[in-house]
Order: sequence, then C-alpha cells, then structure tokens
Amino acid sequence: MSEGIALVTDTLSKGSVGAYQLQAAIAAVHDEAARAEDTDWPQILALYSLLERMSDNPMVTLNRAIAHAMVHGPSAGLALLEELDADGRLGGHHRLDAVRAHLSELAGDQEAAAAHYRTAAGRTTNLPERDYLLTQAARLEEGIPTSERPSRA
Repeated sequence: MSEGIALVTDTLSKGSVGAYQLQAAIAAVHDEAARAEDTDWPQILALYSLLERMSDNPMVTLNRAIAHAMVHGPSAGLALLEELDADGRLGGHHRLDAVRAHLSELAGDQEAAAAHYRTAAGRTTNLPERDYLLTQAARLEEGIPTSERPSRA
C-alpha cells in the first residue's frame, strides 16, 4: 500500500489529473486511516468534489454526500441525498436508501434509519447485502418501542 500511495502522490503532483487518479487518491486517503474516525474526511470531500466535476456519475455524488456528512454533519449529508432522489439513474437504488439509513442513524433518528435499512434490503438482489441491511434494521429496532417500530413492508 505504501508503494501505491507513493505512486498516487507522485502522479497528482505532476499536474494532469484524471478520474482514475482521483479515485486512487481517495482510496489512498482511506487506506492511510487505521479507523474510519481517523479518515481525513475534508480531503476525501475535496477529492470527491473534483471527481464529481469530471464525471456525471450519481454514485460519485452519493459518495460525496457521505464525505460531506462526515465533515459537516449527517443532516447536511441527508440534504444532499434529496438531489439524488430525482436522478433516474439512482432514484430507487438500494445504495441511496442504505446511505440515508446510515446518515439517519448518525443523526440519532433510529426509527428512520431502521425503515431505510429495510427499504434498502428490499431493493437489493444481493443476498449477503440484504442480510446485512436487515441485521442493521433489527439492531436498531431493538432500541425502539414496539409501538413506534417501522412497518416491515
């Protein structure tokens, strides 16, 4: 990994930067952190902002919203997700609901988070991913009184 980080650093300092270099830089910044809490989120946000300018890709925007939330708080990230709801390429995608669930949980809204985890689970065709999302919903629902739990639609 240290060799890869050195290569990315060298490439970025030479000027002409493309989408692949930015993606590699994002991966390198993530790798430099021993724990998620140690991640240089402002740098990740800056890199995703540059990448978003280069590509019209809703997944890049989704990832930028996560980084934005980690820098400016979960409510700020949730507000950015509203833009993606109208994007037909991502609207209704399970990852949008999974991110909304995670940010809702960070914001302290366990009820909304559980509901979004369940929605995401219902939208994915990947069984391990679905099981993970349902486990997250169940974990949160344990702390919610039965009368206030989201429906299991």
